[in-house]
Amino acid sequence: MSQEQVLKNVFTVDVEDFYQVSAFEKFIPRDSWKDYPQRILESLPIILDLLDEFHVHGTFFILGWQAEHHPELVKKISQAGHEIGFHSFSHSLIYEMTRDSFRDELRRGKVLLEDLSGQKVEAFRAPSFSITKKSLWALDVLAEEGFRLDSSIFPVIHDRYGIPDAPREIHLRETAHGSIWEYPPSAAAIGSVNFPVSGGGYFRLYPYFLSKYFLRQINQKEKRPFIFYVHPWEVDPNQPKLPFGSKAVQFRHRVGLGRNLAKLRKLLRDFSFCTLSEGINYEIKKMD
Repeated sequence: MSQEQVLKNVFTVDVEDFYQVSAFEKFIPRDSWKDYPQRILESLPIILDLLDEFHVHGTFFILGWQAEHHPELVKKISQAGHEIGFHSFSHSLIYEMTRDSFRDELRRGKVLLEDLSGQKVEAFRAPSFSITKKSLWALDVLAEEGFRLDSSIFPVIHDRYGIPDAPREIHLRETAHGSIWEYPPSAAAIGSVNFPVSGGGYFRLYPYFLSKYFLRQINQKEKRPFIFYVHPWEVDPNQPKLPFGSKAVQFRHRVGLGRNLAKLRKLLRDFSFCTLSEGINYEIKKMD
């Protein structure tokens, strides 16, 4: 049996719609979100059906705004056996928030998601991986508010996020209010540079054989699971084209949308997956 069949990698979904991505926030006020087509009502079920086809349970980091406006989606995700995590309420970048506003969003979203799902919500992912060196204080607030798992620190160089010298593997971070497990989105080490390979626009951009190669290397050479992420709008090639941002922003958002569902099916065929909690528990047992 091959290594990728033995290891359970982690499949995650950031539950937000096409008009809520950080690249468009300067052009789309949050109070106008409700005026956009709610494409997530069609795109999220596509992902749920795909995971059901392959008998995979993953972790869904749900935006509080979506939970508030589409509570039925939270219930569907939970009823399908997936783990519920929190993705902030307003999709604001953490390093542009204050401690108090961040704490308020955590409390508001945690209560809402727990009420809708019937699950204890302990996992968090920051919008656009925006826990960086200047916002590490967020881990302290997360621990204080009862979160024990985080997947926000991307160990890569990027114009909006990333801590390039952060550990690439799961690790425990100590805060003034207790410890929190960090499970970084996966990156491949190429020389002295960490190369992002774990999902999102990277997965849409790279040919599938390249993604498969790097992810298999993490399984076989490093002998550890990888963590993968996707957004519902990334399986929605018919979403409206937003007339905002530079050519680079437009390219990042739309590249590979028409091919992504087929590539996801290949990924689920070639690798085994589980939830964030299960992946972390697997790694903790290895450490003992």
